[in-house]
Amino acid sequence: MSISISLHQEKDFIEACIAKERWAQKQLYEENYTLLLGVCHRYSSNQDDAMDILHEGFIKILNNMHKYQPGTSLIAWMRRIVINTAIDYYRMQSRRRTDDLETAFDVQTSEPDAISKLTVQEIIKCIQQLSPAYRSVFNLYVVEGFSHREIADILTITESTSRSNLVKARSKLKDLLTVRLGKYGK
Repeated sequence: MSISISLHQEKDFIEACIAKERWAQKQLYEENYTLLLGVCHRYSSNQDDAMDILHEGFIKILNNMHKYQPGTSLIAWMRRIVINTAIDYYRMQSRRRTDDLETAFDVQTSEPDAISKLTVQEIIKCIQQLSPAYRSVFNLYVVEGFSHREIADILTITESTSRSNLVKARSKLKDLLTVRLGKYGK
């Protein structure tokens, strides 16, 4: 939760959520909606998918509140559930195809400050245009900080596929951002 509460108050709040007290569930939802929706946007291709992931994630959070350990970071625990929900959603929505590392190439730009011309919403829209495979690897590696080995385990792909998809995601994202920057006249 974003507010600072004592361990005793947190235990009472968690117990209320476990007891399916509507006021506690509503408070948990309302206080964390915006932050967790942002996570969902990074893993989805559109607003509807993000909302589906968010709502499915909250259902899992509320159904598993008894597993939360008071005193640890509630928001980190909820983020993990939402990320796992997004990955599950990705698995259900698409068939992954492996991509060859040999065809990948490195992406560099000579304009390091160009990205600052874009809004957060424009960047998220570009990320959402990536294929589900590229978007998932990009988010897990760049945003969440997972290693390629961890990503391979999570997505049931090889490490080389994870690396390849990351390189291709960066390349595609560079192209998408370049198009967006074109409207600013670089």
